[in-house]
Amino acid sequence: MARYTGPVEKLERRLGVSLELKGERRLAGKSALDRRPYAPGQHGQRRTKVSEYGQQLKEKQKIKYYYGVLEKQFRKFFKEANRQEGSTGENLIRLLERRLDNVVYRMGLATTRRFARQLVTHGHILVNGKKVTIPSFLVKEGDRVEVKEKSKNNPQIKRAIELSAQTGIAPWVDVDKEKFVGVFTRMPEREEVNIPVEERLVVELYSK
Repeated sequence: MARYTGPVEKLERRLGVSLELKGERRLAGKSALDRRPYAPGQHGQRRTKVSEYGQQLKEKQKIKYYYGVLEKQFRKFFKEANRQEGSTGENLIRLLERRLDNVVYRMGLATTRRFARQLVTHGHILVNGKKVTIPSFLVKEGDRVEVKEKSKNNPQIKRAIELSAQTGIAPWVDVDKEKFVGVFTRMPEREEVNIPVEERLVVELYSK
């Protein structure tokens, strides 16, 4: 399955929640979901009854699009979460939050995860002083994540840092905005990760 490259705001309207796929448009209240809070298409405003399986599938789609992962990647993360002790759903969220592209986004160095993924793949991001170009790289506690020196004048990165005053920075990362660097200080608690997903339904889906 290839990565989705179509109109991202249609996804939000179809799923009925903000997936943080747009940066400044979302902050300005100009996203398509804000203007038309119903599904796209001719019959988008009709109320339809969703089956239990349909709801479980919808929650899985939310997580995949929210973090920008493909089906094969998602299954890999789920299997790892299921092997770990504790709640499989919470473990899954923590693993996805540790992805390097997500950490760059949480640090406020990118306005969207899609842009954060581009920064990583194009070699703009260092982890503990070494260039890492794999968006799915899992950051560990104590890892130092920073923008390489030559990329600090990137206007999009600078704009993202400016906007981070509105979006906020995750409490599990310690960021020095002036130096374009941050440290992943600890694993996030589930209640700290504010995403519109019921991961319990995803666990039920894969448990069948």
